[in-house]
Amino acid sequence: MFEDIFNAIKENSTIIIHRHKNPDGDALGSQIGLKAILKENFPDKTVYAVGDIAGRYAFMDGSAMDEIDDSIYKDALAIVLDTSASALISDERYKTAKTTARIDHHIFCEKITENEVTDTSYESCCGLITEFALECGLKLSSVSAKALYTGMVTDSGRFRYDSTSHNTFRLASELMKQSFDTNSIFSNLYADDFEFIRLRAKFILKICLTEYGVAYIYTDKQEAMSYGVDTFTLSRSMVNTMGDIKGINIWVNFTETDNGVLAELRSNKHNINPVAVKYGGGGHAKASGATLKNREEAMNMLNDLIKYNKEEDK
Repeated sequence: MFEDIFNAIKENSTIIIHRHKNPDGDALGSQIGLKAILKENFPDKTVYAVGDIAGRYAFMDGSAMDEIDDSIYKDALAIVLDTSASALISDERYKTAKTTARIDHHIFCEKITENEVTDTSYESCCGLITEFALECGLKLSSVSAKALYTGMVTDSGRFRYDSTSHNTFRLASELMKQSFDTNSIFSNLYADDFEFIRLRAKFILKICLTEYGVAYIYTDKQEAMSYGVDTFTLSRSMVNTMGDIKGINIWVNFTETDNGVLAELRSNKHNINPVAVKYGGGGHAKASGATLKNREEAMNMLNDLIKYNKEEDK
């Protein structure tokens, strides 16, 4: 599956690894993990990881991004990870690289690079990177394994989501053969400070229920600024406050920003990805996102989700 990308790696002395903007644990885990794998197995190669800041995942070892000059791309291989659409890639300089490749587990939206491997059967991009290492006979270490395991944990919802399969546990067991502290991973991911718990409580009180099994939260820009936390916390970290309500099959969290309204869509039953794609977004069958123009477009999306859920439940 990875033959073309592996050959490109062997043929290039400089490799630059990209992922999507506003990274989650899987984006960073796959990026950090692949960088460590390549540096461990090809010590003569120069390997960089680039992109915007890690945000709440800054606790991950290796999450500080490299700052590199534009000229480095001229003779480099750029690898894009965990990204279904070109508009979502952090740092557009990948387009100027000599050779490009992509490894992704999202639903295919568009061809982005010369060499591509996309497979939605994997719960995470970290799972795909682990498969890449095993298939190509590359050594894993505690550094690469810890990063990849972190991404698998976050994108599988602690191995709870239905994207989790026997293959997930096979790959996780390979990572666990390396020596790393899982307690430090879980404590950083899920041990919240008191202020975050208070924020979650406020968002629970904001939940709105519609007639046909769809819940939503809408946070305008003024309110978002009043919380004094980053956009990721308000958007992606709060969407699953609606995730365990009986009778709710679809939920969406809208967050106003300077660059539009972030929409995080989730479902425990239906494929909501087509709705996200309709509004220029993408992602997975039951976890997708999009950036909308304004509140009016957000309400149009909400109405589409209500209509879709009503039709699917017939």
